[in-house]
Amino acid sequence: MMDRDAVAKFQFAGQDIPWLLDLWARTKPDHPLLIWEPKSGEERRWTYREFNDEIARIAAGLHARGVRKEDKVLIHADNCPEMVLAWYACAKLGAVGVTTNTRSVGSELEYFASHTGCVGAITQPQYAKLVADHATDLQWIVVTSDNSGEPPTPEQADHGRPRFSELGADPATLPSRPPEPMLPAGIQFTSGTTSRPKAVVHTHANALWASRMGPINIDMQTDDTYLIYLPFFHVNAQSWSMWTTLGVGGTVVLQPKFSASRFWEVIQKHGVTHISLIPFVFKAVASQPIPEHKLKVGAFGLVMPELEGWLKLRVGAFWGMTETVIHATRADFQQTYPNGSMGKPTPGYEYLVVDPETGRICDDGTIGELWVRGTRGIQLFLEYYENPEANEKAFTEDGWFKTGDMVVLGEGGNFFYRDRDKDALKVGGENVSAREVEDTCRQVPGIGDVAVVARSHEMLDMVPVAFVVKGPGAPDSDDELSAQIIQHCKENLADFKVPRAVYVVDDFPKATLDKVAKNKLREQAENMELPTS
Repeated sequence: MMDRDAVAKFQFAGQDIPWLLDLWARTKPDHPLLIWEPKSGEERRWTYREFNDEIARIAAGLHARGVRKEDKVLIHADNCPEMVLAWYACAKLGAVGVTTNTRSVGSELEYFASHTGCVGAITQPQYAKLVADHATDLQWIVVTSDNSGEPPTPEQADHGRPRFSELGADPATLPSRPPEPMLPAGIQFTSGTTSRPKAVVHTHANALWASRMGPINIDMQTDDTYLIYLPFFHVNAQSWSMWTTLGVGGTVVLQPKFSASRFWEVIQKHGVTHISLIPFVFKAVASQPIPEHKLKVGAFGLVMPELEGWLKLRVGAFWGMTETVIHATRADFQQTYPNGSMGKPTPGYEYLVVDPETGRICDDGTIGELWVRGTRGIQLFLEYYENPEANEKAFTEDGWFKTGDMVVLGEGGNFFYRDRDKDALKVGGENVSAREVEDTCRQVPGIGDVAVVARSHEMLDMVPVAFVVKGPGAPDSDDELSAQIIQHCKENLADFKVPRAVYVVDDFPKATLDKVAKNKLREQAENMELPTS
């Protein structure tokens, strides 16, 4: 019987991310790859040849600093050209770019760097002190000259670290490396139902798979342009947008972050044809008139015809997660899909809907957990880095990945999203582990028990709130305990994970087997007062 790893590697034999960039640098050398559109200041452009030359120079500089194949490099920055260049320079060298959420606090950053064993870091002036203070095992830190196009404060500028502009070296000093498609290329951290975020490993073959399937899914052509305003440390920007674009030799327009005031301006200026859509965008631009534009496709989570009529573009339904690399379902533009559908499985992925309690296949229209199967390191992520317990929990013996998403298989083979594993929340596009927040809350003296759930929010869709039962040592004042919990969470969690409110209760409603009935708590939370600040 053939070795599975050898078979997987053979699917992209002789190919990796540098191979793909070399291809376009030879065949489309003067075509724009990256256009930087900052909040203020002038735009910057890199053609495929310029981009490829620049990452070779940076890769040589990383090698001169001692970075070797499979070494991990922390990239802690908001969207900026240096972030993208550094990630692809790591890929060229055979190192691994570890992109981390810039809303993280020091303890989280310490975990990210130590868990992956990062040897160095590339960051911005606004985060240089945070990285230096908490990622203390790093051998070096390189800092960009500005904060995504904005000048640093004098205090931020006084970091005493080498600048990114000084990082490069002669590409001739870069050792040659044969393509290794199954070699790790990037790590992103994602929250699930465990107390610590998991480090998702993507391979070069993962990127190549996304570059093949992404353009087909969203009907992207070689002269099309994708606007990236979502964070590059998430899979939407890094894979759905960037790897898809690289698959056809297209163009990416990169913004520091989403800007409602410049949304249509940037789209018109650069003739943007493709974009990722999240509910926040609709709310932010709802009051603006829709101008003439060249947008062809917006990637969204479900079929929603009313959006097409409003935005004057095709809205495709796509579902995926960091672990599935690219859109694992699609509602293509050749068939008609029912409203609310998340589409059908993308070729290359197998699906099951399974009752998580009994293991029964739910093919009768009942709600179950979505299981997805593909080749690890190609259609699916390679592994959770240095986390055998999470890997064992996530995969069955025969290779099914348990997504935690609850869905229904509907008429005509369409899938409909129903809910997420209740221990995972979605706050303004960010995944939040309820258990991680609960574990942090439990560190505050005086808590007998705590349950974190989501409640609706006008702009962010949902936010976390905490219900707390007092324990020994709790202050008499409920408000004082609530304030202590929120302050402790602010000091130890990224801001989007911090509970917006803490409600002290006598006990939790219980379900079967004496489990906390979080559905009841969610109902209560909707009727409770939510602070505005």
